[in-house]
Amino acid sequence: MTHVEARSQAERVKQIARACGFSRAGVAPAAPDPADLARLDAWVATGLHGTLAWLARDTARRADPRRVLPGARSVVMLAVDYDSGAPRSTQVASRDDEGEPLGWISRYAWGDDYHEVVGARLRALVGRLQAEVEPAASWRWYVDTGPVLERALAARAGLGWIGKHTILVHPDRGSFFFLAAVLTTALLEPDSPTPDHCGTCTACLDACPTHALTGAHVLDARLCISTLTIETRGPLPDADRPKIGRHLFGCDICQDVCPFNRFSRPSGEAAFEPRDGLFAPRLSDVERMDTPTYERLTRRSALKRRKLQGLRDNAAAARANTSKV
Repeated sequence: MTHVEARSQAERVKQIARACGFSRAGVAPAAPDPADLARLDAWVATGLHGTLAWLARDTARRADPRRVLPGARSVVMLAVDYDSGAPRSTQVASRDDEGEPLGWISRYAWGDDYHEVVGARLRALVGRLQAEVEPAASWRWYVDTGPVLERALAARAGLGWIGKHTILVHPDRGSFFFLAAVLTTALLEPDSPTPDHCGTCTACLDACPTHALTGAHVLDARLCISTLTIETRGPLPDADRPKIGRHLFGCDICQDVCPFNRFSRPSGEAAFEPRDGLFAPRLSDVERMDTPTYERLTRRSALKRRKLQGLRDNAAAARANTSKV
């Protein structure tokens, strides 16, 4: 295949991706970047991954798409915007007009589970790519569940740069978007990486309430509120309860203070609009939540990762924290 053909094929892939509901698409080479593996191994070696044990398994495979899909030559990286336009966590009062303390659920979990929404689009996309681009090629997709370094690949594909908070940032859309990957044996012309625009800004590092961002591009998952409120199995350990503040599921603070998120615009995607009861809910309501209410609120929702009793426990810890404020 000639250079011109690889470029034409890549443009066709991006065109189809947009038609399938993806906000942006870019292409990265499937050949690994040794620096990616070095960073991952160093992070794991110091134990900063904490309880996220799956990130420590077979790091060499995770850093090399060719080990995931033999013969892979390209990786199509995709973005799906999810911002609803609702206020940021830093703009919402900690109590309502009646003085009741309010909790916070991460913006990405207000609507339908992104694994399902993005997965449906990926299935449609790959079906079209197989039929319209290169039928003889192999195509394998993942949305946050595969052994691939989505952020590093997305940065190489020109979808943004990895900010100091370790989240991908797009210069015109901020960071409120999901990532998905399609590995393929098809040869597609890669895009150019986006330059890092963080400069001297340290807003995310300064705002992190638990100091989980121990330096630029370094996250200690053991201190991260998202890890504590989502990945903990069973009750929160006593030592961790004060750390979560009023957060019930995830944390948006490092993104909410990022200057580039002033460029974020509502996605218009109904699936990601806040469900009733999930935007800044009363902590007392979550503590008393019964099974039918939980099932209604979390049907096809990422919130199911923290079971009902786990959410109640998070709410109890958050209520104790707000009573001290």
